[in-house]
Amino acid sequence: MNFCHHCGQRVTLRIPDGDDRERYVCDACGTIHYQNPKIVTGCLPVHEDRVLLCRRAIQPRLGLWTLPAGFLENGETTTEGAIRETWEEAYANVAIEGIYTIFNLPHISQIYMFFRATLADLDFRPGAETTDVRLFAEHEIPWHELAFPVVRDTLEHYFADRKHGHFPVRVGDILIPRNR
Repeated sequence: MNFCHHCGQRVTLRIPDGDDRERYVCDACGTIHYQNPKIVTGCLPVHEDRVLLCRRAIQPRLGLWTLPAGFLENGETTTEGAIRETWEEAYANVAIEGIYTIFNLPHISQIYMFFRATLADLDFRPGAETTDVRLFAEHEIPWHELAFPVVRDTLEHYFADRKHGHFPVRVGDILIPRNR
């Protein structure tokens, strides 16, 4: 950040009085510009024993498979965002069953939230950010072609939990980028 969003003057990175972290502070008007993590919300859409995955048409991780998800927009709830992202990426109608996984990624200042969801129908197709959308049984999941660790972890939890019919909320931290 170089300029103040309020007055347009230059900002400096420093610890403001009464704070313990560096922030961008406008030296002209005194506005402190807080930067907070971004929230990514999405769904784990299920039909019978299969999970809906989307092949990414955009970077990062172009061509790899993911669960439908994206950045939460201002003015929407996390469930609204998950439903919207599932529609935008797969034109899939879902019914939210509840929060399922939450992952903290402090190294990129993101928080991922996936909701378990049931597909309302099988009328889905690729959206603008997707080249392919398919239902996969557990043995068909392209494990070596998954876009993100949070997707792999969510799928692993789901298939393990499904065997017991119990889906607790899972919370985890991904502290460093990892290749799997």
